[in-house]
Order: sequence, then C-alpha cells, then structure tokens
Amino acid sequence: MLRSKRLSLLSVASALLLLFNSRLISSTPASSSRPATAKSSVSGSPSLLRALSLHDRIAQLIIVRGYGDYPPSDNAEYQKFRHWIRDVHVGGFIVAGRIRNGNVIPAQPFEMAVFINHTQQEARTPLLVGSDFERGASMRVAETARFPYLMAFGAAHDLAATRELGAATAREARALGVNWVFAPDADVNNNPDNPIINVRSFGEDPQTVSDAVSAFIDGAHSDLKSYVLVSAKHFPGHGDTAEDSHLQLAVLSQPKQRIESVELLPFRAAIQHGADSIMTAHLAVPALDAANLPATLSQNILTGLLRDELGFKGIIVTDALEMQGIAGLYSQGEAAVRSIEAGADVLLMPTDPEACIRAVMSAVESGRLSRKRIDASVVRVLAAKQRVGLFRSRTVDLNAISDEIEDRRLDNLAQTVADRAVTLVKDEKHLFPMPSPDGSCLAIMSEDEFSTRGQMLADELKRHVPNLPVYVAHSSMPGDLLAAIAAQTAACQRIYAAGFVTVAAGRGNVALEGGLNTFLKSLEHGPAPVALISLGNPYLLRDFPDVAAYAATFSTAATSEIAAAKAILGEIAIGGKMPVSIPGLAKIGDGLDVPAKNMTASNGVK
Repeated sequence: MLRSKRLSLLSVASALLLLFNSRLISSTPASSSRPATAKSSVSGSPSLLRALSLHDRIAQLIIVRGYGDYPPSDNAEYQKFRHWIRDVHVGGFIVAGRIRNGNVIPAQPFEMAVFINHTQQEARTPLLVGSDFERGASMRVAETARFPYLMAFGAAHDLAATRELGAATAREARALGVNWVFAPDADVNNNPDNPIINVRSFGEDPQTVSDAVSAFIDGAHSDLKSYVLVSAKHFPGHGDTAEDSHLQLAVLSQPKQRIESVELLPFRAAIQHGADSIMTAHLAVPALDAANLPATLSQNILTGLLRDELGFKGIIVTDALEMQGIAGLYSQGEAAVRSIEAGADVLLMPTDPEACIRAVMSAVESGRLSRKRIDASVVRVLAAKQRVGLFRSRTVDLNAISDEIEDRRLDNLAQTVADRAVTLVKDEKHLFPMPSPDGSCLAIMSEDEFSTRGQMLADELKRHVPNLPVYVAHSSMPGDLLAAIAAQTAACQRIYAAGFVTVAAGRGNVALEGGLNTFLKSLEHGPAPVALISLGNPYLLRDFPDVAAYAATFSTAATSEIAAAKAILGEIAIGGKMPVSIPGLAKIGDGLDVPAKNMTASNGVK
C-alpha cells in the first residue's frame, strides 16, 4: 500500500509554531539516547522523589486521557487537559482515539508528535505517554503500517514476524513520542462469546499465546535506541469471559487450577521476558478472591498473586478507571484508593483525576494508606521514566518521523502476515480460488453506513474482475431494503460474502448487527453457494454453518481485505491454521491448504 507523505495543513501549521521551541529545548531526540534496560540501576529515583510534594507524588501515579490531534488553545477539552498537565502535575497521558460516527479517527503522525512535544515542554516532570498500539501504531495513527490484529499473527504461526511486530511498534512509538505501549494482549481467548478480546488475542492455546507474548516483548526491547515500555494485559486473564468490562463487571468463573494452567501462563512468560508493566482486568475471579472484587481492586490478586507468587517487580497499571466494570461500582476517588491498596501503581484514565488525588491524600492523612506505599509506586514510575531516557531528553526529533514510519519493510511485513493468516476452514464447492469470474458476485456486510470497510476488498477484486457485481449491506438498513438487495443476487452463480465484525469497546457482542444476520441467512439458504469470509470475529461460522465455504482473516485491517481478495483470486497460497476452535465446527490447527493459482493447473481465474 502507499501512504502519502503530505502533511495536513493543520499539521504543518502546528509544526511551524512549535518546531523552533522544541529544538531550543532539545537538539537531541529521545530515540537517540540509550535508555537503561529494565534491570539497570535507577539510583536517581530517590533524589527525584524527594523533590516532589505528597500531592505531586500521588499525581505521578495518574495517566489521563489525551488525543493525538492539536486543538485550538480555547478548546474546553484541551484547557482541562492542559490544566491536568501544567497545574495538577499528572504523571502522563494516554493517546486515545477519537470516535466519529462510530469509527476511530486516527491521528496524523506529525501533528501527534508536535502535540506530544509541546505537552512534554509544559510538564514539570517528564511525562509517560502511552497508547494501545496492540497492532502497531496503526491502531491510533494514520500513515503507519497497517498490521492485522494479533490473532492473525497466531494464524500465520510466525514467531519471527511477531518479534518484528514488537520491534516495529517500539520504533514507531518512540518516533512519535510514545514511550509506553499497552501491549501485548496476553489473554487466552478460549470463549467464543467473548465480546471484547476475540481477535486481540494471539489465540486459544496458552503455550502458543505465551510464545507470541514473549516474542513481542523481545522485539520491543531488542533495540535500546527505541526501547519502549510494554504492558502485558489483562491480568489475570480476560479471555474466558462473556462480558465486556467497559459495560459491566466481567467474571472469570474457573477453578484456580485451570487459571494456573491457562490464564496465567502467558503472564508468567511476560514476566520472564522483562515486561515493564502488567495491566489489570476489571473482572471478578471467585477462585482467587472470595469477595468477588474486580481484580483491579483485589489485594489477593495484585499483591498476593502477581507480586508475591509470580514475583513481578514492575509497574502494575489499572485498566481504564472510566470503564463501568469499576466506575459502576465505586466513585473515582474510592476506586483510586482501593486500587492502590490492592497493589496498583498507576491509575489509568480516571474521569476525575483531581478527585482521585484528593481521595488518596485523605487516605494517607487518615492512615488508610501509608506514605511508604505511595513512595514505592512513585519510585517505580520515576524509574520507568529514567529507563526510557525522559530525564535526558523528553522531546522527539520531528525531522526523523518519516524515516521511522514510512518504512516499506513494515508495509511488506504487515501484508505478508495478513496473507499468511488467511485460513480456509471449509470449501465444499471449491470456491477458492474463484473458479470463474462469470457468475461471481461480492456481498459486503458493513457495520454502519459511514464505514469504508469492504472498499479495499472490492477494489482489489475489480482490478482483476472489472464487471464483478458488488452488493453492499449495512446494519442500519431496514429489513425490506436488505431483502431487496438479497433478491438482486438471484443471477449470481456463487457469492463471496464478506462479513465485518469489529471488536470494539462498548459494543457488547461480536455478531452481525441489525438485519445483517437475516440478510446472510437468506443468501446462505439461497440457490447460489456462499463463500463467507470473516474479516474480524473468526467464530462467525457458528451462526452460518451451512455456507459452502468459510475463510477467516482474523482482522478488519486493510491488509486483511487485500489478503482476502488475493486468496479469492488465487494470487496467494492459502495456508493459515486456526489459532482458536469453533465448537463443533473446527479445531485448533484446522485449515485447508490451497496452492496459489499459478502453482496448479486447476480451473482458476484467467
């Protein structure tokens, strides 16, 4: 794929305003400093600690929500954010994604780096800047390599590629000014109804997930010049839940022995491979805490299990405190105090950081929390800031951004993994590769009317089959319109149906929404054989077991759309293997091997 190097007018304007100041403050980019490794001395932390008041020590434990765009100075949201940085002295911020029409709007890389530089300049103490770069910077930033979801790496069965993903993520992050990556996902997704982990996990087998988590961390830590803090999540394991903790408290209702052998295995591996931090889960685990407290607030789980039993010495960071798995149970201040009591060091994304600081200060003054307990967490935070070189240089070189993120090798890696991830579970009518362009049709099932998903797939197919009929259905369409679109496929001899199901916070499920389920059912039981291609949730076959063929890409990324088109056309061999099982339909390791069209004399598309 090609990514334009042209910067938006806003990016350029922002850059010109701040480039001079940023260079005055630091002529040496942070990425050029050689950060200490996780095991290196952090002897400077005590002196740094002594310079902080109790208020500022507690503030260092808070990571607030921020964005990667550059708003005008009179923007109310920005003024509040700036107040938290300049006056409250919080420890850092997370670059979250803005949502518009249900879609995440990626930040522009240059604009984002300028904004981070400016924010670092305004902070009294250098800031930890985090982001959920689970699939590289492309999860939040435009013009970066479009890596597929982690489950695609699991399907591709390529640990070397996973290690490269870790290294690439670190380079992209540090080039943009992000020094803390909330990845990799260490959850073992063994519940097909899990609405929030799903393709974010490497798979269902705990050892396979452990190996992939280890490879990602090793890659992220492989180059000291781009060393980035990583965070394995969501402890003690969010993969076997049927609830979205953004909406409610989830429950892991497995016995301790099962949790030890499955959920905890990847976290043990993450600790052994030097994970800098571990993120908690807002889920109750009755086998580990009879009080049914969220793990984020459980001393048994965070201190007893993670610290004492597993021996983790790094930062324990909460999942977002704004999520209903916590916010629905306690006020922000009480949740903050309880999290620290349980053993957490960093409070992520509270809705009211000042209320959290006040509550923790009151807890210290009343004796509920000790100053020693606060200082232990602050030292870990300051040590992490030292580790990524923030006390040597807190800004990044804006001139070097394109060199790091405009890397053709990363594009090739992303596409190669997406290609190798395509897994063909069944093909009763030999629809892969497309036997003939004549009579072939494409049906795209999109999640909403504003989505552009499926456009890349259609464009790639039409490059080779210009007259390919394409039918687009989305979840907000009324039933009679969807029925009319289904009726238009009557002339099709075979239908390639692409179903997009995104794993998203607050969605609550991973099924086709609206009338799309009924729409696809009508195609499934119609006269033409249907090849269902799942772009996202790999368990979609459970709802449509009678389709003639089923392929999974394990990702909604553009690279996965391209891979799906190549697989349909026979341009690539299909060799992915299931990293998860589909109850009654597919086992881990299943997947048909189909050679590329030019490797066989069978009837392929001309």
